[in-house]
Amino acid sequence: MDSVGVAAAAPDAGPSPAWQSKCPWGAPSTTSISCSLADVMSEQLAKELQLEEENAAFPEVVAAAEGPFITGENVDTSSDLMLAQMLQMEFDREYDAQLRREEKKINGDSKVSISFENYRKVHPYDSDSSEDEVDWQDTRHDPYRADKPTTTPRRGFIGKGKDITTKHDEVVCGRKNTARMENFAPEFQVGDGIGMDLKLSNQVFNALKQHAYSEERRSARLHEKKEHSTAEKAVDPKTRLLLYKMVNSGMLETITGCISTGKESVVFHAYGGNSATEDKVIPPECAIKVFKTTLNEFKNRDKYIKDDYRFKDRFSKLNPRKIIRMWAEKEMHNLTRMQNAGIPCPQVVILKKHVLVMSFIGQDQVPAPKLKDVTLSSEDMKKAYYQILNMMQQLYRECNLVHADLSEYNMLWHDGKVWLIDVSQSVEPTHPHGLEFLFRDCRNVSQFFQKGGVAEALNERELFNAVSGLNITADNEVDFQAEIEALEKMNEDHVQNHGKKLSTFSSDGDPPIYDE
Repeated sequence: MDSVGVAAAAPDAGPSPAWQSKCPWGAPSTTSISCSLADVMSEQLAKELQLEEENAAFPEVVAAAEGPFITGENVDTSSDLMLAQMLQMEFDREYDAQLRREEKKINGDSKVSISFENYRKVHPYDSDSSEDEVDWQDTRHDPYRADKPTTTPRRGFIGKGKDITTKHDEVVCGRKNTARMENFAPEFQVGDGIGMDLKLSNQVFNALKQHAYSEERRSARLHEKKEHSTAEKAVDPKTRLLLYKMVNSGMLETITGCISTGKESVVFHAYGGNSATEDKVIPPECAIKVFKTTLNEFKNRDKYIKDDYRFKDRFSKLNPRKIIRMWAEKEMHNLTRMQNAGIPCPQVVILKKHVLVMSFIGQDQVPAPKLKDVTLSSEDMKKAYYQILNMMQQLYRECNLVHADLSEYNMLWHDGKVWLIDVSQSVEPTHPHGLEFLFRDCRNVSQFFQKGGVAEALNERELFNAVSGLNITADNEVDFQAEIEALEKMNEDHVQNHGKKLSTFSSDGDPPIYDE
């Protein structure tokens, strides 16, 4: 018998021994299911096998897919309604997934969570929640509270002898303090103490409580500052609305950007327009001075306005935000006086609440440099000094004003001459501190030009007498300031006794007379 016959007869042999069936090197006994080629190529069989696999892996999907437009033969893609329903279902699934991502992003690890469950398009196949995910807040067990409530008797202690426990017990107070942390503000993160027997001492709890209150007040202040304040190089919504109205009315053509920032105001550059409602000629370039609506910088500067008789009756600390509008109004009136006297200064265009529009000192959006930033020759420096001396005398005698903040920071150099700016704090000489402000201005001007090499520059005492016309003869600065304070006191007593100011000027333009 050949080898082929032996191989064919081998399956007809008797059962093999036990050791041969358990041999790991033996051939595996496999049972193959015979099927025809037509069954293998059948699409219906492939779809049934796929449905069986999906049934075993995703039973909910199969339950939801028994509708008229998901299962194989019933899908009619030629119908627009059917396509719209399928697209809507896909959109709903994406929408629900987006809501879950938003929930996770907002809640994070916070103990207080929000839910968008009411906004979901609920589909049973689209839920990926697990039965193992149970929030401890949904249970009735409070990890910070004892399983059995313990009541403190009226006598204030429990137990007898050595086992006595009072309400001041360290463990009891620690657990109570831990439970009280839930009363803190929601934005104050206290952590999660589930499964831990936390005991906070009174000292730690009081420190946390004080810190929580401080953070709450700080967040309130930041919110108020964001909503109602004018930030650096930005304006609040009310100020932005005022600027929009100026542009829409044709007064301004466009606002280009910020050119200067300070403690009290922000200055913007703008191109002037044509306004039919205004009688004044609008300059080609304008400067918009927006006074900041924060109160921090104005709380300590009320001395410049509360004793000014022009605003004294309207001044009130009960409404500090109106002080800011009065501050802008005061600068407008002071600039108008200086303009009428012929002193180089910005020309006032219009005032709207705390927004003051003036002419721009500069050219092509480039502001004129401050006197401290420009490098002048000795001849120009000497010319600038005599011009400032003349302007200080004009300001005092003709405008009846004291700048009160005159320095190289508030003087601009443009077209070969000096321009005065920032006169919102300027007061009259009869102000209770007017002469002190004038002496301070004289000191700033004298020191700047003496350092600049101007040999003709007077010292502060000589400059004060030259500007004011007073003849105060004191050997040192202390006695000089004492005489100034005596003159101010004399003027203040006169006001209290007679109810009016001293006569400021005579007909020939002499300086104020301080005598009895």
